[in-house]
Amino acid sequence: MSAADANDRLNEYISDRRRGLIVFHDHFTGRPHGGLAIWDVSTDDERELLDDPGPLAGWDIRVHALTFALAATGFAAQMEFTVEQYGGKTMLQLQDEEEEDERFWWRRG
Repeated sequence: MSAADANDRLNEYISDRRRGLIVFHDHFTGRPHGGLAIWDVSTDDERELLDDPGPLAGWDIRVHALTFALAATGFAAQMEFTVEQYGGKTMLQLQDEEEEDERFWWRRG
């Protein structure tokens, strides 16, 4: 499967809102093709659908609950906490130190 096909399949999988609220996703570079996704799941039905591969049939899918990021807001807070406590910087400092790069889509106005 090409990287583009893998990206399309992951995007299709995460776009199914019956799986819960998608909080984060990204695609792998290189091989194996695939990605990472994080959901805010609040019902047993949503949790069960994470195990249904749908467009990812044949992929190695692993589902794990997180310890601290129990909701979408907790994921954001845990990210900020980790950067500050273990990285020694704030998100604002990281933003200020970031070099210009055309690939940084989040910096486009």
